[in-house]
Amino acid sequence: MAAKMEIEGLSAWYGRRQVLYDISLNVPEHAATAIIGPSGCGKSTFLRCLDRLHEESPQARVEGTIRLDGEDLGTLDPVAVRCRVGMVFQKPTPFPNLSIFENVAAGLRLLGVRRRDELDEGVLTALQHAGLWEEVESILDAPGTSLSGGQQQRLCIARALAVRPEVLLLDEPCSALDPIATAKIEWLLAKLRSEYTVVIVTHNLAQAVRVSDYTAFLYLGKLVETGPTAQVFHQPAEKLTENYVTGRFG
Repeated sequence: MAAKMEIEGLSAWYGRRQVLYDISLNVPEHAATAIIGPSGCGKSTFLRCLDRLHEESPQARVEGTIRLDGEDLGTLDPVAVRCRVGMVFQKPTPFPNLSIFENVAAGLRLLGVRRRDELDEGVLTALQHAGLWEEVESILDAPGTSLSGGQQQRLCIARALAVRPEVLLLDEPCSALDPIATAKIEWLLAKLRSEYTVVIVTHNLAQAVRVSDYTAFLYLGKLVETGPTAQVFHQPAEKLTENYVTGRFG
């Protein structure tokens, strides 16, 4: 399968502390890739490097190359990168002073969209893609924070999708949600991965199996193994991977 993103020799630091070590990995297009590994292994840092958020942290440093459709992200404007590579965080983060409509429209306004019909269409499409439209169509003027936790997370996904990104990054998107809300997010991801390139960090190994086509296993900041999810979980090439996915450590 063609690579949407190509990561070569990626290393990352917070001050003097190195958290990623020489990671090289291709992210297949129109598929979901899960990033797994124990706490503190660098999963979230890796994800933040993919849309150049890591470099915004104090004293952070990155080495290596990340290409999107062959373009070196390091040569592009960070705002342009984040329009092409959207991020959804672990905790739902709707803008507290904005309505449901304006939460989704925020990115469109940032891109210069002003016409009401274009905003309406963009918000409608994003909410439909996020599986939220039928639940909120009659309350678009209500605060985004008035929604349930699961709905807020889908609102954040809609906000990311509104600017039509090519890649969607999700950092533990279900960790704060109950099982019913988690099932809705997983159903949504199953739909989105045919239209977008999805990269999801998850501690939940069963979730990785359910939602991903490919899996990458990180340990102590290093890439141990990557491949099709079924292979990584059922026929891992590395003993360390086998120990982790079978619950012997982590």
